[in-house]
Amino acid sequence: MEVPIEIEEAGIREKFYDLLNSCTRCTPEGKELITKAFRLAYEAHKGMLRKSGEPYIIHPLSVAKIVSNDIGLGSKSIACSLLHDVVEDTDYTLEDIERLFGEKIASIINGLTKISGVFDNKSSLQAENFRKMLLTLSDDVRVILIKIADRLHNMRTLDSLPQHKQMKISSETIYLYAPLAHRLGLYAIKTELEDLSLKYRYPKIYDELNEKLQKNENERKVFLEEFKKPIDERLREYGLKYEITGRLKSVYSIWQKMQNKNVPFEEIFDLMAIRIVFEPDDRLAEKTQCWNIYSLITDIFMPKPERIRDWVSTPKANGYEALHATVMGPKGNWVEVQIRSKRMDEIAEKGFAAHWKYKQSDDQETEIDKWLKQIRELLADPNSDALEFLDDFKLNLFATEIFIFTPRGDIKTLPSNANVLDFAYHIHSKIGHKAIGAKVNHKLVPLVHILRSGDQVEIITSDKPQSRIEWLNKVNTAKAKTAIKEYLKAETKNRIEKGKQILEDKLEELKLKPSNRIFRKLLPNYQVTSKDELYSKIAIGIISLDDLKKILKKNTKNKWIRYWTLQFNSKNNDDDFDGDLPEEEVEITHEAKKEPVYLGETSDPSNLNYTIAQCCKPIPGDEVIGFVDEYNQVIVHKSKCPESIKLSSSYGNRITDVKWTTHKVYSFLVKIALSGTDKFGIYNDITTIITKQLNANIRNINLESHDGIWEGTIELYVHDTKDLNNLMMNLGKIKGVGSVKRVEK
Repeated sequence: MEVPIEIEEAGIREKFYDLLNSCTRCTPEGKELITKAFRLAYEAHKGMLRKSGEPYIIHPLSVAKIVSNDIGLGSKSIACSLLHDVVEDTDYTLEDIERLFGEKIASIINGLTKISGVFDNKSSLQAENFRKMLLTLSDDVRVILIKIADRLHNMRTLDSLPQHKQMKISSETIYLYAPLAHRLGLYAIKTELEDLSLKYRYPKIYDELNEKLQKNENERKVFLEEFKKPIDERLREYGLKYEITGRLKSVYSIWQKMQNKNVPFEEIFDLMAIRIVFEPDDRLAEKTQCWNIYSLITDIFMPKPERIRDWVSTPKANGYEALHATVMGPKGNWVEVQIRSKRMDEIAEKGFAAHWKYKQSDDQETEIDKWLKQIRELLADPNSDALEFLDDFKLNLFATEIFIFTPRGDIKTLPSNANVLDFAYHIHSKIGHKAIGAKVNHKLVPLVHILRSGDQVEIITSDKPQSRIEWLNKVNTAKAKTAIKEYLKAETKNRIEKGKQILEDKLEELKLKPSNRIFRKLLPNYQVTSKDELYSKIAIGIISLDDLKKILKKNTKNKWIRYWTLQFNSKNNDDDFDGDLPEEEVEITHEAKKEPVYLGETSDPSNLNYTIAQCCKPIPGDEVIGFVDEYNQVIVHKSKCPESIKLSSSYGNRITDVKWTTHKVYSFLVKIALSGTDKFGIYNDITTIITKQLNANIRNINLESHDGIWEGTIELYVHDTKDLNNLMMNLGKIKGVGSVKRVEK
């Protein structure tokens, strides 16, 4: 097909025709679309050069070639690849693209408009840009696939950039793009991205390992021929059509193995895997044929049973299917053999696009479909914080999966570090909220029990929801974190609405309406820092409002109430604030705040107006002091903490008075030590008092008995020292308990 424009550079003309000829599955109309896109891109980028000095059009041509050959996408995707920088870098607008190429291509181009550094100094802004790019994934996953192709070509041409740019782009690649390529099943691209990232992050290490691999190339060829020979003979006997190749382990995976196992290159023995790709026989299932080939190979070479990886029965979450076995080779070393059908091999190399080629019906949901559904659920929350979203998205890029069975025998796929609580939320958010424990392989385990592949799990639930803020630190999957956050937000909203209604009803009895004047009196008197905290504590009964009339009659002109008026308004941004505060009181410097800082609480720990010091871990009710750090954040220490004494002597001007408000939403971890004389049922008595009578949540319990005496520690969550003292008093009353004391450190 002729290009109806004059191409000055012969190299560009050859690259374009090479691209066009590689589109073997494109219809004549598809090739016309690609030609039209190339014409526009060529004219738009004319005269533009890349940092390497080559014409800019070479970049979109190269990206289009990756999209066509390495990923296997069609004419629309190839056209979008050619146009992907036009809107960002030239005078053409998105409206122009839509007018010339239609709404669908314009939508993909919009998602592909280049991001100027996903992880630059303004990280939250860049994370938000990345989130916006992924939003297009809700409509068309080709956006991400083309973006990965764009990143691969940029990595291939990174030599022309300065070192600091190389470091930034390669770090960004290994952090996000390589796991993303893996998750979409693009094994070959993922491997190349990892190797190129290592090349620019650690050039000396990369060069050394690469040199060592090249040095042993002839030995590996000889070994491959020796290993193949008996397998060839056996497979030909059975009339199989197949190909045997040796796949060298990537430089990055070798380096990673050296790091993880802390061994030198010379002790990495599985440098090469043998891959057998067969033409399937329509009379037999592919799975059966894989196992038949395995049987033939293990007749020749002794297998290592614990190293069988059956991904034909249960594919990986990215859709990867193969049967992996490790056998003893002819020279006494272990060799990995990968057995795949031609279909499995194409899916393993080209990933997402190949899934759709082999997908039998629209109703058939693949592992990739399930993953995309999870990402869409994450993207569905318009109020989520961008950096928080990026963290949750990263959780969905896990490389290693485990397979868990339900009591009915259904298989669920989870990340390798998932626990019981993650599994409960994976089944359904309602089950997660009500989970209190589980039976794993018929044995009772806690919610934080880490699961292993093959476990059968039965979730034990209560009648009422149990979700708490602390659970956010216990779960490891994005789905569980999102469900808990949504539940807590809904609970907080309901509580605030309830408290607001109670207050308004009380004020109405006094023939009053809520106003700033009223809140300037209520907040300091009830020792809260915001309206929401006030409403929340009214709703759960911490604040009774019995003395409301008396409080509203008080004079509010003293200085500490004015200070809290200031804090309240700075947090709530009330435009109608009518206070009369001097300018100098508004400025809060790194020095100590002159009035007491009240330590309030919120349903989200990240919104607290203070930080608990980890050296002494005070809880509400402890005698504490505050230290104002360089970020104007109050760090709370126990008064007797050695660190607080040191800070007081060195930075006395930064010490501030702090006071606890009543805490009933957020729980604090404490440790108590117990001892006593051995008595039948003593452990049961202790746990009953803690969990049933006092409704405290145990994190860890360690009690040991010897020679008629028992002793140990219990870690549990309490709201404040009042709760803790009440608990210790009740434990002390148990017959057989001799001593109960708090472990201060």
